[in-house]
Amino acid sequence: MREKSAGRRSAALFPPAVGVARNRAVVTPPAVGVAVRTAAKELGLRLREFELAVQLEEVRTVPGPPGRPRRVPREELERLKAVPDFPGGLRERLRVMGAREASELLDISASRFARLARAGCFRPVALYVHRYRAVVWLYRADELREFAENSPSLLAGRLPAGMRAALDAGADHRAPSWRARRVAQLARQAETAGERAAARASVLGEDALAEVVPDPGERAELRRLRPGLLKVRSESVATQDMLEKLCLAEGEEEVRWHRLMLEAELESARAAACAPSGVPALDGALADTTGRAEPGAFRRSPRGDHRPDPATPRPLTPPAASGPVPRKRWSLLRRRKPKSAIRPAD
Repeated sequence: MREKSAGRRSAALFPPAVGVARNRAVVTPPAVGVAVRTAAKELGLRLREFELAVQLEEVRTVPGPPGRPRRVPREELERLKAVPDFPGGLRERLRVMGAREASELLDISASRFARLARAGCFRPVALYVHRYRAVVWLYRADELREFAENSPSLLAGRLPAGMRAALDAGADHRAPSWRARRVAQLARQAETAGERAAARASVLGEDALAEVVPDPGERAELRRLRPGLLKVRSESVATQDMLEKLCLAEGEEEVRWHRLMLEAELESARAAACAPSGVPALDGALADTTGRAEPGAFRRSPRGDHRPDPATPRPLTPPAASGPVPRKRWSLLRRRKPKSAIRPAD
């Protein structure tokens, strides 16, 4: 009985997307846009380059048919082709490099670049594992140039004392910064509040997830909707295990941060599931959120009517009356005589 109630609760919390229904046949809508491989070929990009372009939000995608990959709208391809610097400009914006090439771009030593990267000065955009099973972090060339323009003092001379102390203590922000960046990208690409919550939960281990989401039905739905942070192709079992561990948050502060973000997304998902369909402002606010939605503007009172939240601004114009306005009893006011303040002497 408890498992059935948990299943009903999770189904209400994570409703299926538009065009998808459970336990019944649904007419599949026609596909919108072109397939990923076709779009990559038209843009002159390899498949890995195109996937990076989608992650960096250089190319916009839309959901495909139920159960199928995302697609690229035709107008998006036309927009990219109409840019004067196409295709060279697009390739330059997608240019990524490892530590050695990045150090040459910044004209610093490889060891200094590694210290700056571990200190969190650069955020990796991608990674791969070479044949010696070592993680190679990739950085965006545009962001490296921007860092050189904004922080030239960190490229020469002694590093700040606080940064040196953190590095001596073993600080390494490369993996946490990549996870935070990737989760934020997945949350922005999500279509529903449930998918955004699943993106936030993708970096939490089973123990941390059970503490935030004690309902097993909700955890099962989060696992079902969980997106992949990495696409692994023909890797060994040992490499896959290493990448799976790399996708999980480590450290107390990082786990706490992702837990807080997941709690906020779950609150938005529950508000979306319980929102009345006749409140267009509330539905629109939940549809436009990117992971930091506030609770609904209306709360249910004990009597059953809807009262506005005190934090919600009042409308400038009063709402129109739904029925006839009652007449004021002016006749009773006219009949009432004012009482004199001083009583007459006897």
